[in-house]
Amino acid sequence: MVNRRKFITGTSLITLGGVLAGSASLLGHPLNVTDKSNRDSRKRIGLQTYSLGREFQENIPGGLQRVKKMGYSYLELAGYRDRKLYNIEISRFRKMAEDAGLDVISSHLNPPVREYTDSSTKTVLDFYKKASEDHAALGVSYMIQPGLPLTRSTEEVSKVCDVFNQVGEVVKSHKIHFGYHNHYMEFARVVPGGKKQFFGLHALGREIPPGTEVIYDGFLKQTDPDLVLFEMDAYWTVMGQNDPVEYLKKYSERIKLLHIKDRGVLGQSGMMNFENIFNMIYENDIKHYFVELEKVDSGTQFEATKACIEYLNKAPFVK
Repeated sequence: MVNRRKFITGTSLITLGGVLAGSASLLGHPLNVTDKSNRDSRKRIGLQTYSLGREFQENIPGGLQRVKKMGYSYLELAGYRDRKLYNIEISRFRKMAEDAGLDVISSHLNPPVREYTDSSTKTVLDFYKKASEDHAALGVSYMIQPGLPLTRSTEEVSKVCDVFNQVGEVVKSHKIHFGYHNHYMEFARVVPGGKKQFFGLHALGREIPPGTEVIYDGFLKQTDPDLVLFEMDAYWTVMGQNDPVEYLKKYSERIKLLHIKDRGVLGQSGMMNFENIFNMIYENDIKHYFVELEKVDSGTQFEATKACIEYLNKAPFVK
């Protein structure tokens, strides 16, 4: 995740995400993703624990109980470091979540290097080998990288994709799916032999040079569908001046997870067309999505996170 994701949003972005969702064909899913959640009559909604920040870390067992009481059913974690979760041994954290009645479905983690080269690839793979062992013990279905490696040219995009495919092999050997989570930077363009990213529709001038590529599109096209899936963050896609609905239509076979997010508490900004996004979630048969709270304008993070699930529970378009 971006620290702390400071991005100046233009008023033109408010209209994005509002494209009416058409009929998207259901394509086959190369990855056999199983639904770990036990179905019942309630809405099943996931939470990314990043939403709770330091408040969560003050009392993790109590925090997990509070999350369950709010009505969340499953979690995606954001506290893996030094082979522990929030500085807690893996087996102990798993029991805390089980005691609270929460399934841990997914986990965010980043390798210790940002520049992917022939010499640094081993460091990346060694990190994921150990992390895969830990997450297999945790019992997750997904391991998701949320940090963008250096991608200043189409060549660097291709190198990252090659490493992602290798990571996917490592993670898959532990019966876990590897994926990538976007922010807004992935919607920049890069050129062959380039040294920087270009943001905005007119950043490259009136004519886009041959070979120019949107970083995110390059990731989607150059990674192996059997090894790499994508978790789309709907809010950051809008901040990247793109419509999440259009990406969900175009890449229905690649985007398997979503972050449901707004500028603050869900539904309060009026800039996110959640109804159309949820229509695509169901049309694409996406099994898991996670609420993520980007910031809190007033009150506590727990209070704001509770307000998010209350919004979704009241929303007629959420099943």
